Amino acid sequence: MATSQNYGTGRRKSAVARVWLKPGEGKIVINGKDFKSYLGRPVLEILVMSPLVALGLEGKYDVVATTKGGGITGQAGAVRLGISRALVTIDEEFKKELRAHGYMTRDSRVKERKKYGRKKARRGFQFVKR
Repeated sequence: MATSQNYGTGRRKSAVARVWLKPGEGKIVINGKDFKSYLGRPVLEILVMSPLVALGLEGKYDVVATTKGGGITGQAGAVRLGISRALVTIDEEFKKELRAHGYMTRDSRVKERKKYGRKKARRGFQFVKR
């Protein structure tokens, strides 16, 4: 079901990424910037590229992503999931390989809310005996 453009939504923590994949020479653009300048850390560049590298498709697809919410790390994780989901729309056979590497799982960890009567989400105020 490979169309000219394939779409995938990725989420991690409170970050959301909308990702479009189209055949090309391997350009990755996040929020209108080159992904290397947007992410700023080599570790995150590797993270975003990992689904394409796992399938040996680096340099075959152009990626255009828009992200919102969270921080840079959360957004990078969201883009990775979005790329993985878009690749599955290209070929259903990719799903098994991506699942084996853990790229099809959404990281749902979100910051726990602060409760009343506490200093943070779980930490209470310091107890003073005297």
